[in-house]
Amino acid sequence: MVVLDLRRLRFLREFAERGTLGAVATALGYSPSAVSQQLAVLEREVGARLLEKAGRGVRLTDAGRLLARHAGVLLAAAEAATADLAALGGEVRGTVRAGGLQSAARKLLVPAVARLLAEHPRVRVEIAELELEAALPGLRLGTVDLVISDEYDGHPRPRPPGMRFSALLSEAVRLVLPASHPLAGSGAPVPLAALRDAAWVSSHEGTGHHAMVVGTCRSLGGYEPDLRHHSNDADVQLELIRVAGTVGLLPVLTLPPPEPALAVRRVAEADLGRRLFAVTREGPLSPALAAFLDVVTAQAATQ
Repeated sequence: MVVLDLRRLRFLREFAERGTLGAVATALGYSPSAVSQQLAVLEREVGARLLEKAGRGVRLTDAGRLLARHAGVLLAAAEAATADLAALGGEVRGTVRAGGLQSAARKLLVPAVARLLAEHPRVRVEIAELELEAALPGLRLGTVDLVISDEYDGHPRPRPPGMRFSALLSEAVRLVLPASHPLAGSGAPVPLAALRDAAWVSSHEGTGHHAMVVGTCRSLGGYEPDLRHHSNDADVQLELIRVAGTVGLLPVLTLPPPEPALAVRRVAEADLGRRLFAVTREGPLSPALAAFLDVVTAQAATQ
């Protein structure tokens, strides 16, 4: 009878998701040689070749793909069993690995950690700054438990199967200009069409924020924005607006208190908005994750 080791099955499932030994090593904190050794042991245990040469790398064989599919089922069952067992105890304990974009990490996750530790000191929380696209493999495979993601008006996010999206909050998106900008003086909503010649700042290409800035300028302003600056850090974007004459579109959650150097205005052509979601795997939540999601939701309600 073949006895399957769940830890080695996770290596296989990670490889099926990520595609290279190096990516698996980075995700799990091992060296590529250690990952290769664990998969070689798994091959001996099941008595079948799971990997084969493909150019300069390796790929799954038919047996490898078959076992990787079963590994997903077995790992999900083990996770559900762990959650059920943890729920039998009277004390909430365990590890929660959570991530989110910068503004969500700062305004929601970090305060939630403080609240959770006060209520459940035996829970260990690990926080990382993550975009949903980068976090999805970890969410599917169980190396990440919760991610705060965003979605801008007119730019819906895909809803991958196996993921649960829980709404946290909705907020406005505002145009931010230097206070010295000619269009900032009146305090009235500013037409995007009047900013055709402006220098813009956005997050990096591939993010929801970048797509929103480009799409909004195209649809409401009728032009391709001159995106001279890129940063996923809202504070960097704001500093570029202060000192470099740049303009940007930023959600309210990222904005500082009112200050003389910045002008925050509505967009004249339309009301723009963003929604934040807590993304978790479908299935039962561990008591630790359920407790953390509760405090994240409560923190979002204060914004």
